[in-house]
Amino acid sequence: MADTIKKVQEYKDELIKKAEVLITRGFPEKIVELNEILETKMFADRNFHDVYQQVNIPIPDAIVLNHVDETEDGPPTKRTRLSETALTSGTRVLALPSGTVHCNAPICELIKVVKPVIRKLVEDSNLLKMWISFMIPKIEDGNNFGVSIQEDTLAEIQSVETEAAAFFDQISRYFISRAKVVSKVAKYPHIEDYRRAVQELDEKEFLSLWLVMCEVRNRYSSLHDIVIKNLEKLKKPRSSNAESLY
Repeated sequence: MADTIKKVQEYKDELIKKAEVLITRGFPEKIVELNEILETKMFADRNFHDVYQQVNIPIPDAIVLNHVDETEDGPPTKRTRLSETALTSGTRVLALPSGTVHCNAPICELIKVVKPVIRKLVEDSNLLKMWISFMIPKIEDGNNFGVSIQEDTLAEIQSVETEAAAFFDQISRYFISRAKVVSKVAKYPHIEDYRRAVQELDEKEFLSLWLVMCEVRNRYSSLHDIVIKNLEKLKKPRSSNAESLY
């Protein structure tokens, strides 16, 4: 039992050391690194046209309908009814003549850069959250101003952690949405709006990825600022003079 308690205490001490190094060195270095990434050609100089990728689905020949003489008595021919049904229900897709419709390569290139940054923010937020949790003293009456600062800071860190995790969901939803629109292009190849919708979706994701990088940089900056400004109260929420009164 004593050995287990010792290991838990060693884990806490190690976590506290990592968190303090993260605050004093890790956060400033990360802010500078993200600013440099945002200034690269991948994010700063690229326009919407650079992320457009042609959908690999050809437009088939138009369907020719049989002419139906309105003056002629009787129902239209069976071939005409089948052709009209094909136009309203779409084309049955068994295979694509040009092969696979690939993911948008420029967007995937950006995602490879953005995803590790998001994951790192989640990990750093979790580490900082546990550090403050270990700093919270036992519950006592009075002199809880420093504890309230710890709780407010902890709530801000938890909010950042939740927001960072939501960025991952945003990326996965992009691929699902794009796949649905591409399937519409395959089913209705003659409708140009579906092809344009794919392009618009890619442009939207490019802007979202740029915004995610900016938000991650801003979150690192805000967390570093709030922790440094309140570092003394976070580490020692109750002053020694107040503790001597009890």
